[in-house]
Amino acid sequence: MAKNGSKVKRVAILTGGGDCPGLNAVIRGVAKPAHDHGLTVLGIIDGFEGLVEGKAKQLYNKDVSGILAVGGTILGSSNKGDPFHWPEQDINGEIKIMNRSKDALKHYEGWDLDALIAIGGDGTMHISKKLSDMGMNIVGVPKTIDNDLDATDLTFGHDSAVYVVTEAIDRLHTTASSHHRVMVIEVMGRYAGWIALSGGLAGGADIILIPEIPFDWEAIYDKVIQRNMMGKRFSIVCVAEGAKPLNGEMVVKAKDIKRTDPVQLGGIGELVAKNISENTGLETRYTVLGHLQRGGSPTPFDRILSTKFGTAAIDLVIKKKFGRMVALKGTEIKSVKIEEAISKQKLVTPDDHALKAAVAVGISFGTEKL
Repeated sequence: MAKNGSKVKRVAILTGGGDCPGLNAVIRGVAKPAHDHGLTVLGIIDGFEGLVEGKAKQLYNKDVSGILAVGGTILGSSNKGDPFHWPEQDINGEIKIMNRSKDALKHYEGWDLDALIAIGGDGTMHISKKLSDMGMNIVGVPKTIDNDLDATDLTFGHDSAVYVVTEAIDRLHTTASSHHRVMVIEVMGRYAGWIALSGGLAGGADIILIPEIPFDWEAIYDKVIQRNMMGKRFSIVCVAEGAKPLNGEMVVKAKDIKRTDPVQLGGIGELVAKNISENTGLETRYTVLGHLQRGGSPTPFDRILSTKFGTAAIDLVIKKKFGRMVALKGTEIKSVKIEEAISKQKLVTPDDHALKAAVAVGISFGTEKL
């Protein structure tokens, strides 16, 4: 590992958590400048799984050429590879959770790394902080379509997900108006409503339901009935997977103990559509976008942001400013301590400008008070 006064020579990069558009752009943004500075770059396979199991390959310029617009990640990823929450099956078929962080440190040292660049969201940054405390030199790059990482104005991948949601709502508008239906579209976001808020606002949804604002069923029914009475014979409802009714709970699709956060959300869209149909008499359909929001090429905005993040991350490594995460502040790329990024989850607040704009143009959030 790099000692005081010695130059950084070997750096590794991994993509943790769920995939999203822009990951390859970051890898390219890291590797090309690193090679120009004479650094050796290792790509760790399948996120933290590869760090624990010792899977990595050297990345050359030819490996990162032509990947700017390619979705996913050339390195592979995993959201079940937390070294501190490692699932292992015993001889009886039972899953036990182990701590294999020492294996991660062993491979980091065995590869003679001077630094590790970890690309990921909230979970990845929490792991990075723990590994940093164990002695690894880590720089973080904020990635999540959910945009719920604090200390950065935006995470890359979010704009691409919002684009998919917007296009989907545009398409639902035409079929909804043709058949005079209520269309419910369920989108990702986990416990944050950023995707639903931005996608719903851009797509012209009539109702947006987000986790931060528990909704009243009656307010939803009143909105679609009112629109129907005014001759607007269709409505679009954009609902975040983590949305929940007043005094109710989030709809959980399944639980997977192999994940650090075992809860898999899903099903609120179907429930909303069912209740609207039964309580208003209006024909209602639902669509779940699911992993479509993670796939495909990144938007131009995400390609640029990812490239900026990647080049800023390798710059921090070269300057040996470890334990930090690159961040977008306004129009500038800054860096913050990793612990600042994970101190709290970034959620939609009542004073958010997009929320206020949505209310101003008549979009309902399923409540009378905001």
